[in-house]
Amino acid sequence: MRVLLLDDDPFQLAMLEDMLEDLGDFTVFTANAAQAALAMLQTSPPDLMVCDLSMPDMDGIEFLRHVAEEGYDGTVVLLSGMESGVLKAAERLAMAQGLTILGACAKPVSAVELGDLVSLARMHRRPRRTA
Repeated sequence: MRVLLLDDDPFQLAMLEDMLEDLGDFTVFTANAAQAALAMLQTSPPDLMVCDLSMPDMDGIEFLRHVAEEGYDGTVVLLSGMESGVLKAAERLAMAQGLTILGACAKPVSAVELGDLVSLARMHRRPRRTA
């Protein structure tokens, strides 16, 4: 399964990548800026995207709007250090744009919670299109 991790904090990216390594065999891509993640979506769309909502170059809501406009059909997990009300509002907005949101988690996400969300992503996984 292909996973894209988006967070501007290098420590968070490394922690998430380590957790995924412990959970199974994944092809993991990381981005520390929304623009870089959008470029990756064009070339290598992931099955699961784990996305921080608070980034310096583009906030998570704007990023998710772009992702929806691009027709992303994978699953998304939202992460944030913001209060739970903001996280839930972002989840509702992203779902209203047609994205499949598996969860909205407070940082730091636990390994158990991430494992449960990865299991959900596996169930939602769509077969890859071949050219």
